[in-house]
Amino acid sequence: MSYRITLIPGDGVGAELTEATIKALEATGVKFDWDIQHAGANVVKEYGTPLPDKVLASIRKNKVAIKGPITTPVGGGFRSVNVALRKELKLYACLRPCKSYAGVRSRYENIDLVIVRENSEDLYAGIEFEANTPACKKIINDIEQLSGNKILPDSGVSIKPISYTASANIVRFAFEYAKANGRKKVTAVHKANIMKYSDGLFLSTAREVALDYPDIDFEDRIVDNMCMQLVQKPELYDILVLPNLYGDIVSDLAAGLIGGLGLAPGGNIGDGIALFEPTHGSAPKYKGLNKVNPMAMMLSGVMMLRYLNEMEAAQRLENAIAEIILEGKDVTYDMKPTRDDPTAVGTSDVADAITEKLG
Repeated sequence: MSYRITLIPGDGVGAELTEATIKALEATGVKFDWDIQHAGANVVKEYGTPLPDKVLASIRKNKVAIKGPITTPVGGGFRSVNVALRKELKLYACLRPCKSYAGVRSRYENIDLVIVRENSEDLYAGIEFEANTPACKKIINDIEQLSGNKILPDSGVSIKPISYTASANIVRFAFEYAKANGRKKVTAVHKANIMKYSDGLFLSTAREVALDYPDIDFEDRIVDNMCMQLVQKPELYDILVLPNLYGDIVSDLAAGLIGGLGLAPGGNIGDGIALFEPTHGSAPKYKGLNKVNPMAMMLSGVMMLRYLNEMEAAQRLENAIAEIILEGKDVTYDMKPTRDDPTAVGTSDVADAITEKLG
């Protein structure tokens, strides 16, 4: 049997990471038929968009995809391809495991957290109005009339929608993941003490859904307190479920607990469609230098194997990665005791070492 998988190399260092990941995945013995599609800054000139329709069509047809990082311009240019993919494909759940591996340079040990982030709404829904435009002026005027609150006339406005439907979907996803993976506790993270009608709705919905899972502990934390708690006593937490913006921020914090984004995989999951990708960015300044750590994308491949129910292959690949980390020899600069360590190896060398472990 061969799995038809959409493969999006991405841009920046994406192509190098993708090549290394393909090598590791194929070394597990699982058969893949890669449907290679391109998105990002590199295709805008040809297609007039960073996300051609044929990329979406491929994922909808194949149902499973893995992608390298794609650059998102800061403050201008096109909107995030990553956000567009999640929105167009209705990938409402972002799953980001954060797990310690022995040998990683970190202040913490034995971290095993799972971040479940709602993907479709909140401030990342993309409902924005540019300052000083007619539409923005009208929105400001309407808000002032409806709420009685004064907004400075030169403001830009972003809308933060949080619905009962999306909140229930993501909290139920978190509890179902807990059931399937032997997890004991789900913590809902919010700012309901201030945003009573958006985060407040998220919290009340989470409490309602939790009643359907009496065998799994449930609690909630205010997001700023949650950040402090994760730094002080992360061992108290298991699965965190969060609205979109907090999920993005807290998942990076949790990645810091395990040694950085170089070990932070991710999956975006909807009803019958899944897209796997590393959490980190495209690092364009390192493009072509064979320097960047491929393990986050490889661990995203481990997540993909588990999604495909290739459990034995997934465990062998994760074990091989863990062994390479523990040995500390065939790892990139970011995983050495000092970042200028001359024994650091390149992206392709990590792939070779992991492939050799897999035999």
